[in-house]
Amino acid sequence: MYIYSDLTGLKDKHKDMIVVLGNFDGIHLGHRRLIDNLLVKSRAVGGTPTVFTFNPHPLAVLKPEGGPPLILPPNVKRDMFAELGVEVLLWIPFTLEFARLSPEDFIEQVLCKQLGVRAVLVGYNYTFGYMGRGNPELLSEYGKKLGFDVQVLPPVTIDGQPVSSTLIRSLLADGEISEAKKYLGYNPVIEGTVVCGERRGRTLGFPTANLAVDDNLLVPANGVYSVQVDVDGYAWGGVANIGVKPTFHGNSFVRTIEVHLLDFYGDLYGKAIKVYFIRRLRNEKRFNSAGELIEQIQRDIFEARIDAPVPGMESLKWGL
Repeated sequence: MYIYSDLTGLKDKHKDMIVVLGNFDGIHLGHRRLIDNLLVKSRAVGGTPTVFTFNPHPLAVLKPEGGPPLILPPNVKRDMFAELGVEVLLWIPFTLEFARLSPEDFIEQVLCKQLGVRAVLVGYNYTFGYMGRGNPELLSEYGKKLGFDVQVLPPVTIDGQPVSSTLIRSLLADGEISEAKKYLGYNPVIEGTVVCGERRGRTLGFPTANLAVDDNLLVPANGVYSVQVDVDGYAWGGVANIGVKPTFHGNSFVRTIEVHLLDFYGDLYGKAIKVYFIRRLRNEKRFNSAGELIEQIQRDIFEARIDAPVPGMESLKWGL
């Protein structure tokens, strides 16, 4: 997969670009439908299947204090696009200057002049251009005028509920892992670097990897989860605790992510690992003693083993 952050010269490098437009946060089942149609259309006309998206999310620039947290780590998002069959990823920096571009100029100057698109695919509610004034109807109108096809896809619904990134963010924020997976089509995942912690888990007999993640990444609600952990491409079962460790820190508001890997004995410090959330086991709670906590951790591990892969087996893509 070719990845570009600049549009200069792309019209000459890649002919007959079939472009799907969107933010693709989470690459959920609605996004997957768009990409599936992109591939079908590209094969039918011999075009180049291309995703056009922005980095960061436009709302992170337009509303810096109120932009949505990311469902997918950028590296995972990139790899997923490649795995799904996208040949060209246009990951374009979103700036205030770009935000001021009118919908008409975006179509004429970017899609036509710089990319020479042969066809464009969008979701039913896609908006673009200054103040989000561009919509599928305008795109279709200009497509007829300028000579490119436009395909507008209806929403993907599950149990009557349209699949959306907003819905998935809400479910993850509430710790509803199974429900979120239903709309994502894969196990929710975070990625981070293992850093030094308090080593309290080791003292209790259950060493944990303390994870530092991007501040913009959506981390599920506080609680204890059964997880699978990708370490250097190999999968390990585990138990993740997200929260403030109330047994030892009282009323602390400092959130941490700790993962105990089942049957793993290597050194993880400094490594980037992916944590796939399989299911929520329980809420985080305060225990009266370290002994009570140890007993509960043992029960959590027993539960998590139900979901654990064979230790050290090759990691499954996206935890599917």
